[in-house]
Amino acid sequence: MRTSSLAARDERVNWHPYTQMKTASPVIPIVRGEGTYLFDEQGKRYIDAISSWWVTLHGHAHPYIASQVSKQLHTLEHVIFAGFTHRPAIELSERLLSLLPGNQRRIFYSDNGSTAVEVALKMSIQYHFNNGARKLKVLALRDAYHGDTFGAMSVSGRSRWTVPFNDLLFEVVFIDRPSVTNLAAIKQVIDVYAEAVACFIYEPLVQGAGGMLMYEADVLSQLMLYCRQKGILLIQDEVFTGFGRTGQLFAANHLTEQPDIMCFSKGLTGGTMAMGVTSCSEMLYEAFYSSDRYKTLFHGHSFTANPLACAAALASLDLLVNESTQDNIHRICRQHAHFIERIRQHQGIGVTRQCGTIVALEPKESEGTGYFYKDQQRLYHQFLSNGVLLRPLGSVVYIVPPYCISPEDLDLVYEVIETVITQ
Repeated sequence: MRTSSLAARDERVNWHPYTQMKTASPVIPIVRGEGTYLFDEQGKRYIDAISSWWVTLHGHAHPYIASQVSKQLHTLEHVIFAGFTHRPAIELSERLLSLLPGNQRRIFYSDNGSTAVEVALKMSIQYHFNNGARKLKVLALRDAYHGDTFGAMSVSGRSRWTVPFNDLLFEVVFIDRPSVTNLAAIKQVIDVYAEAVACFIYEPLVQGAGGMLMYEADVLSQLMLYCRQKGILLIQDEVFTGFGRTGQLFAANHLTEQPDIMCFSKGLTGGTMAMGVTSCSEMLYEAFYSSDRYKTLFHGHSFTANPLACAAALASLDLLVNESTQDNIHRICRQHAHFIERIRQHQGIGVTRQCGTIVALEPKESEGTGYFYKDQQRLYHQFLSNGVLLRPLGSVVYIVPPYCISPEDLDLVYEVIETVITQ
């Protein structure tokens, strides 16, 4: 076994996510990462143009994050967070709350984006329960994706992925992405269900896994306000859009309304370690703050507020707010805008869209074909053969680069996309 290739050894023992293992192409063993690049065992270099599923904010193996995690590893690697605390968790909560909307006052730690959403849903439903009400319905957007655990899957759009589990998913009222033309109709739907709805959960501005579907901040703010007037709590899922992806530190910075609860993961630790965060307002917290032990939020994870993950997140935040990183974010936004203007002139390109550092496009002939677009694998492998990691969402080709990507490498990504899609 020691002399076998890593790919052959992997095939004997591993089961990969979102992969039909029988028909999948052999995996590519990556032996090293550095900045924007990944290197396989043959030494081939790939530009990671999707930040490895949107997590790697500052590039791979960042020396500053690595040094901070190493320092913490030699001090305290983990401690139970029930009845104990530690400096990294306190400092990270303080840092996050100083950057989030002003009504966010408490941080609850978990392990990943799905669990951050699970916590938010439980907070919302139990908030009403603790206040003497039974509100069990959830309002969510069609084409949503909030995770793969059962609660997160329930509030995500129904699809061929969820068919085996549909009878086990709880009831959700799905509405369209808000727009100027449909907002009045959405409000009518809300009026019908409002008394039974505990919360509205949404991905602000960009529905990532749904195909990088984008909508306007103004109509979302109006919808948030209407839900609040109806007594519906607001859960803002910024697992993807947080930490600079929309061009601002958070999608919340584009909105005039503030959510009651926010969810974070992915870029939280700069892609270094798994971690989830659910923040909430003092109003939410006070519904659980009681001498009645039955009003406790009974939720937790073995690795809640892991000190190593906290150290990585603190280091990532140091880098994120640095002037050079902010300059890079703004430069990426400008480069994307120029690319969109150029690529949309090609007759083979259909829809193009951009939100901050996120850009997406679709070949014209592929419109409406969805996640199981027949050419998805062909595009994926052609991009790889050109040294660029891009993983189309069906027919949607998107770029979500690490902020350290150079102008030259980003231009190369554009050129590869243009060559592959328009040939």
